[in-house]
Amino acid sequence: MNRIDKKFELIKQKNEKAMIPFITAGDPDLETTADLVLAMEQAGADIIELGIPYSDPLADGVIIQQSSIRALKNGAKIAKIMDTVKDIREKSQIPLVYLVYYNSVFKYGMEKFIKECSDVGVDGIIIPDLPIEERKDILDIADKYGIYLIPLVAPTSKERIKKITNNGKGFVYCVSTNGVTGVRQEIGTDIKEYMKIVSQYTDMPKALGFGISNAEMADKYKNYCDAVIVGSAIIKKISEANNKKQTIENTAKFISEIKKVLINN
Repeated sequence: MNRIDKKFELIKQKNEKAMIPFITAGDPDLETTADLVLAMEQAGADIIELGIPYSDPLADGVIIQQSSIRALKNGAKIAKIMDTVKDIREKSQIPLVYLVYYNSVFKYGMEKFIKECSDVGVDGIIIPDLPIEERKDILDIADKYGIYLIPLVAPTSKERIKKITNNGKGFVYCVSTNGVTGVRQEIGTDIKEYMKIVSQYTDMPKALGFGISNAEMADKYKNYCDAVIVGSAIIKKISEANNKKQTIENTAKFISEIKKVLINN
């Protein structure tokens, strides 16, 4: 059984909601990325998303775009990120998911990329700009190597949700609002109604992301989903830290605050 399925099973038994942090691999450097993964797990993270830096991340707002620029500047290439995951796997079995843009996978070689994901211990991949017509090829390769292709839906997906989630595995990444990632004070979408619609088409766990910026927001929306994804708010903390120690401490404290509200159901 994939680590993602095991984790959601455990979370369900505990009557909790999953905490899924997102960080950009290689921001500020790959050694810190590895240490952050271990610290976030200790602080209560259940699944961790590692963003593969890309020069033109269409789904991302300024905070994540800048983290991609910093990571690329520091030499965070796919092969080096794979090595980092390999190192993490020597110390942790936390489920790891790559968020990667289609062009990066295509240029690297689809089968090569997915095989390496399997070799180093990545559990799933999210490709936010994956064209539906290209999905079958990637799905076939992902199935061959036991890697979950995690579907991503948006409030505007509506009747397309069935098609998008068909053959997806692990969980559904539910984008909370139209637009790009970023720190938000509130979410305009009717989340209750939106999650109801998603549940009509799939029984996979629903993970709500884009704009959840603090424990209060996680607490507000946790009853409508199975997991919350927090990215930009974490990356903001990483970018504001003065040194590695502060980076790890501030991030762990923030994860811990959010996980605390996800335990209290």
